[in-house]
Amino acid sequence: MKKLLLIIALLSPALTFAQHKKPLPSTFNLVIGTYTTGASKGIYVYRFYEDKGRVAYLNEIDDVTNPSYVTTSADNKFLYAVNEGPQGGVSSFTFDGKTGKMVFINKRPTQGADPCYILEDKEQRNIFIANYTSGSLAVFPINKDGSIAPLSQLIQDSGSSVVKDRQEGPHVHNAILTNNEKYLLYTDLGTDKVNIMRYKASKTPPLTPSDPASISVAAGNGPRHLVFSEGDKYLYLIQEIGGFINTYSYDNGNLKQIQSVSMLTPEMKGNIGSAAIKISPDGKFLYASNRGNANDIVQYAIDPNNGTLTFVSRTSSLGKGPRDFAIDPSGKFLVVANQNSDSVLVYRLDPTTGKPGTIVTRLQVGNPVCLKFVPAE
Repeated sequence: MKKLLLIIALLSPALTFAQHKKPLPSTFNLVIGTYTTGASKGIYVYRFYEDKGRVAYLNEIDDVTNPSYVTTSADNKFLYAVNEGPQGGVSSFTFDGKTGKMVFINKRPTQGADPCYILEDKEQRNIFIANYTSGSLAVFPINKDGSIAPLSQLIQDSGSSVVKDRQEGPHVHNAILTNNEKYLLYTDLGTDKVNIMRYKASKTPPLTPSDPASISVAAGNGPRHLVFSEGDKYLYLIQEIGGFINTYSYDNGNLKQIQSVSMLTPEMKGNIGSAAIKISPDGKFLYASNRGNANDIVQYAIDPNNGTLTFVSRTSSLGKGPRDFAIDPSGKFLVVANQNSDSVLVYRLDPTTGKPGTIVTRLQVGNPVCLKFVPAE
């Protein structure tokens, strides 16, 4: 009996860990946001099967103007989309994970031009929207029924930088929350800054400048998107105009740059348009996309000791304008949205090296610009 109790005691930490580690669902929904200036009519939902990377059409919602970036609520019951255009908007929908059906709830003006990114906090209290052309960050409270309440805060950036045709004024592009949601960081491509805000959902306004309130990147690089490593130890920034990825150590609102690597080959000439940046579910690899004349996905290994990046591979997107990509939660597949080729491609990832390999699925979708995996109920 004593031996049995000893064995149970030794195993209990492992058992506890297993109970807390939530198993992944076997299927997901792949939600695709688009521009509706071409063949697309709105937002599309496909069932994604992680065993072989297969997809099956589920549903779509039409008459949604330029839903270029989408997100779902933490409970996956609601979907939010920006409506990109000179008079920017944000729309809310109910979302059925079983069928992929979306039903319109309401819409609000974003008080800015060309909203291009949307984020919701874990408690489903607020959504944050990056108004690109007007250079502002908008905050909207969320009601319990998923509807969007009136604007609660608008942060208007100012300034410019050295690339006159791209940085004549502020251009807010992306916003992310830290894991503990005490801070929100957002990029301004037009001013070459990453802005740092304290966040408290219960306060009005919910965002206040941190100290320091921003960091600057090398002039003319154009910061675009951010991604944190697990535990927020490191922050990675992709820069659209310069084609660089910066690595920062992160600690309680403070950033310290430790590396900057070019995504481009030495022989690369022509337009640069670096876009999306993601980390694999196991935290071992970072991937980033190039548009312009490159049209590829670049892979790096992440050093677990210091967060620095080492080049691993470069893979053609087999299309024009890989605006976004997503890695499925199992880490087996990488899905690329080629905006200017009306195509979505599913690459199988090597389980050891993480390199994109065989294309297992091809979809024709008009102007795809955002990909989101959502658990299928």
